[in-house]
Amino acid sequence: MSASTLVSQSTLVVETRGHVAWWTLNRPHEMNALNADLFARLAAAAEQAKADPEVRVVVIRGTGERAFSAGADLDELDGSSREEAEVILARGGAVMSSIERLGKPVIAAVDGYALGGGLELALACTLVLVSDNASLGLPEVRLGLIPGYGGTQRLPRAIGRQAALQMMLSGEQISAREAWDLGLSARPPIPAEELDEAAEALAGELAGNGPEALGRVLQAVAGGAELGPEEALARETGLAAEACASEESTEGVAAFRERRKPEFRGS
Repeated sequence: MSASTLVSQSTLVVETRGHVAWWTLNRPHEMNALNADLFARLAAAAEQAKADPEVRVVVIRGTGERAFSAGADLDELDGSSREEAEVILARGGAVMSSIERLGKPVIAAVDGYALGGGLELALACTLVLVSDNASLGLPEVRLGLIPGYGGTQRLPRAIGRQAALQMMLSGEQISAREAWDLGLSARPPIPAEELDEAAEALAGELAGNGPEALGRVLQAVAGGAELGPEEALARETGLAAEACASEESTEGVAAFRERRKPEFRGS
């Protein structure tokens, strides 16, 4: 993509600004609920961002002031058989996993409601920023449902088993401050009118670092979570050694010594 490209689509707006891709969920009248079309466009955007070396960071946000995303589109799930529901849920879950495994930092800029699938989308991102207007929760049990896009697995890993079970079993929503206190957000609540600016600043900060190094950190953390301590440390050592031998580190160290900004070319 070029330095600044805007692709307007019915349910997702994709824009690139330099090394940062912005994905805007664009179903404001449905509070940016996740339907089949939006999932398909998110999948395509993830595939494109993963393949584009110019894209180093992704920011996901919602259109309007009411919601980041209010969750799954119930019209698509209501009345479905077990087999039909499994297809729908597996499709959405695969999209969440593709975002989680993008290999590049993904920032969720959460303003308003992030409920059900909306919170599950945020949980699949690398970092979460919340506005002081944010309200987060997995209220599925109140409808006789349970999270189906990875929430039962990612939320306990993010905030601990007890706090996650409390949220999921009660269906209660938490405030932006509570999200920060629980470790669900990367930074304290941000005034809603400053959220985009804060997301842009954070994305720019990350995009200025070595893109290969960013990917290796993500590999070490993701892979380490699935391994025992010794294996995880060995994985880190291997990735760190790769970084030491890379052209990227040669440039980074040279720039540090020469007191200039590094010029990372990307992978």
